[in-house]
Amino acid sequence: MRRHAAALLGLLLVTLGWHAGAAEAFQEGKNYFLIQPAQRTSVPPGKVEVTEVFSYGCPACNQFQPFADDLKKRLPANAVLTYLPASFIPTEQWPMFQRAYLAAQSMGIADKTHRAMFSAIWTSGELAVVNPKTNRLRTPPPSIEDAAKFYARAAGVKAEDFLATAKSFSVELNMKRADEWIKAAHVDQTPTIVVNGKYRLTVSSAGGVNQMFELVDQLVAKETR
Repeated sequence: MRRHAAALLGLLLVTLGWHAGAAEAFQEGKNYFLIQPAQRTSVPPGKVEVTEVFSYGCPACNQFQPFADDLKKRLPANAVLTYLPASFIPTEQWPMFQRAYLAAQSMGIADKTHRAMFSAIWTSGELAVVNPKTNRLRTPPPSIEDAAKFYARAAGVKAEDFLATAKSFSVELNMKRADEWIKAAHVDQTPTIVVNGKYRLTVSSAGGVNQMFELVDQLVAKETR
């Protein structure tokens, strides 16, 4: 089973109203998992980082986006929602999508284009990996050059500048760091939420979307100094 398939099934179930364990207190090892050693964060001292590990190529991540927006809105002032792209599935261009996000982040346009990138894959099909008519992988698949054209239209940057950034040493290094961080945090599916580099959870492990919000709230409070 693909790594995002279980996440998609769990997300669809909870979206439809499945709330297993809603009445139970959150338990470490069941609803969330301690990451040892804790992983580095990218926020200033005094801030709590809430990270969504995602991929633009992940259908469950696409479904999760409205909930990610709600999560961002409800976080307290000392907490910051960040995104970390995974590269689990090379056959479906996840490494390319990882490169694209990190290039956009480096250019300061990732926030502006984040939702639009999902739409280009899952709604308009501009960057779709799967042909909707045949349900088979597109040949050739979308490339980083195709992504550069998208970012040129969506963010007003030059395609050649985006490509130069995407192929730069700094983005290569950030891709390697992202992969190492995800592996060290034992993230094996998307979307996964990591709180302050210490606690890992999913919508399914929390018991539902509302429970995920509550659990993140509790873990952020735990990490607030």
